[in-house]
Amino acid sequence: MNLKLLLAGLFVTAVTTGPALAQDVTIGFITKFPVPFFATMEDGAREAAEEDGNIALVFGVGESATDIEGQIRLIESMVVQGVDGIAITPVDPTVASTLDRAIENGVKIVLMDNDIPDWDGRTALATTDNYAAGVIAGEYLAGVLSDGDTLGILEGVPGVPALDDRVNGMLEGLTGVNVDIVGRGATNCTEELGISVAEDLLTANPELKAIYAACGPPAAGAARAIENAGISGDDIVLVGFDFCCGEAEALAAGLEDATVAQFPFNMAKYGVEALAAALRGGEVESLIDSGAALVTPDNMDEF
Repeated sequence: MNLKLLLAGLFVTAVTTGPALAQDVTIGFITKFPVPFFATMEDGAREAAEEDGNIALVFGVGESATDIEGQIRLIESMVVQGVDGIAITPVDPTVASTLDRAIENGVKIVLMDNDIPDWDGRTALATTDNYAAGVIAGEYLAGVLSDGDTLGILEGVPGVPALDDRVNGMLEGLTGVNVDIVGRGATNCTEELGISVAEDLLTANPELKAIYAACGPPAAGAARAIENAGISGDDIVLVGFDFCCGEAEALAAGLEDATVAQFPFNMAKYGVEALAAALRGGEVESLIDSGAALVTPDNMDEF
């Protein structure tokens, strides 16, 4: 059954799977913004619901990686609709107070992708270990860079723990190689800002040896900036994170050397499964790791 609900000024889609049995649960599923990564998460949620047979899903998505107010309205609309639980990729820790009000209304919360530091309201967190995944990227860079090489960093949204962990983990992976970090800038995980920040880095540092991007869209943006500057992919190392949003094309074109793939499908599937189990009185792990892997042009067809 597909219903279009316009509530609190935002569209959400309700999808019910399975027969209406006494143990049915209704789960609100909220992601940040409409990009392939989060579309894949929705697919994982649907599979969890289909395999269970007795889960109703209500989907909502914000407009951008910084759409805090939009996500707050989505949480509030889910509560008004009477969901039993919410599985959410929080845009920013400031949504915690709205989630607290949802909990006061009897709603259980599972976080996906991003944690909210020092917030104890979640039932579970289903995510990539972003720090460990960042280490994977850093170790790759350590293997191709030498002491004295220069590195520019395209951050995601500074202050978002998962995105900060990707940078800090990368720096940990670089341990042992004395690399000179010549600049870093926020991209809000957009391709447009990825192009802009990469262009600034390339202009200020004509001999720049490497760029690391903490999200997929800015990694693709950096690849475009490199190409637009007439720089050969052999002359600069580009490492991304997410393996999405144009990165496959950049890898195939030789403009990007490697990226770290997450498994958003599993992240969402495990998150919905855990939330349903908790709603039915079961015990669930508080931290559910969905894994990560290094992707290069040689193995990208496996992902």
